[in-house]
Amino acid sequence: MKQQRIKFLCQQCGYESAKWLGRCPSCSSWNSLTEERFSASDKKCLPQRQLTGFSSDVLKLNDVSAKDFSKYKTNVKEFDNMIGGGVVAGSLILLGGAPGIGKSTLMLHIASALSVYDTVLYISGEESLSQVRSRSERLKVNKENIFLASETNLQHIIEAINKIEPKFLIIDSIQTTYHPELSSAPGTVAQVRETAAELLRIAKSKNITVFLLGHVTKEGDLAGPRVLEHIVDTVLYFENERQHIYRILRAYKNRFGTTSEIGIFEMTSSGLKEVENPSLIFLGERALNSAGNIVTVAMEGTRPILLEVQALTSRTTFGMPRRMVSGYDANRIIILIAVLEKRLGIPLESQDVFVNIAGGVKVKETSIDLAAACAIVSANSGFVCPKDIVAFGEVGLSGEIRAVSLVSERISEAEKLGFKKAIVPKNSLKNLSYKGSVKVYGAETLEVAIKEFKNY
Repeated sequence: MKQQRIKFLCQQCGYESAKWLGRCPSCSSWNSLTEERFSASDKKCLPQRQLTGFSSDVLKLNDVSAKDFSKYKTNVKEFDNMIGGGVVAGSLILLGGAPGIGKSTLMLHIASALSVYDTVLYISGEESLSQVRSRSERLKVNKENIFLASETNLQHIIEAINKIEPKFLIIDSIQTTYHPELSSAPGTVAQVRETAAELLRIAKSKNITVFLLGHVTKEGDLAGPRVLEHIVDTVLYFENERQHIYRILRAYKNRFGTTSEIGIFEMTSSGLKEVENPSLIFLGERALNSAGNIVTVAMEGTRPILLEVQALTSRTTFGMPRRMVSGYDANRIIILIAVLEKRLGIPLESQDVFVNIAGGVKVKETSIDLAAACAIVSANSGFVCPKDIVAFGEVGLSGEIRAVSLVSERISEAEKLGFKKAIVPKNSLKNLSYKGSVKVYGAETLEVAIKEFKNY
């Protein structure tokens, strides 16, 4: 019988400890150390090599050839635009998201598109071959050049790779794949770290594009050690919950393109469908004659998206008023409420304030400050914002409206959907190149912008 020893490993960073600790000394995560059992022969069995296991000669940068650096378009425009124009040969891509949100569905769509170029090997560790085939029938996948295998043993997966020699490899999922020479269970830090490193070596040495599907924790983060995100070239993540119809795919890391672009998909009975004009979708159920609703324009990378900001105020029944926010930074809303109380004298200390970005979108940029503040004032005072006005701009602590980027692109997108007027930061008018029909009004302070709303 093999002698076993117990270690406590941090599930976030992989820190090892001989005893359990409430807080990881390395990454400061609480309750992240879990017990794992190792055989004394584990380290002897694993080959002694570098993390990635591939090397090259020392060359001048000018002498390095870029002929192997090619991109393959998947014909899924939302996906291609988000990752920088296509899938890079020999790259390692990690896709995460909540269960049932559409990771496997998206991978079958991409596998169908990439099979036109070369062989695709799809390794399923969670479904049988008949289940994958049944789903491919529903999604109308091109099956001619796609090979399937239901396997979780890494050695058997490597044997299949050497036999078929695919150009594209899909692992569904990395948490179910295990290295047989490690005694720890699949999904643990040691297993995920070792299998990911082995797949990276295969991807770089054989110039195979590898897709890794990953689980998420109950907090919504990618499961497994953080070293997994450092190993891969690209980290993609489905943001929305599976209950929403629309799925938002965002790049959190991308060595071959920007991380500011997003892909928007709609889940249908025939799979994921691209949403070419998300502004129409998010404004489709807009309430036109209700106080507290204002349209703004947010930038996701180079794409302007029109969103509806909703606000509601009601008298609090508790000693401390509530501030509840969905889709935006709650701290920004608290700051805006303080600015409205201090600079404009609007009494909100006895009001519960609720702010929502319609459609389940999560906005990170501060350009919707102006719309959110005006929506709160509208909900509190009862005036209805005109239906053909958009507003955007960052609000400072003094009540001033600060300039934002890409103003012309935002206004042009609003013009396409029939809006007649745009309230923007006054400083943004200096170098404005917009020549369309939308009337642009530059507001210097929040008070001026609110008066413009009421007098329009």
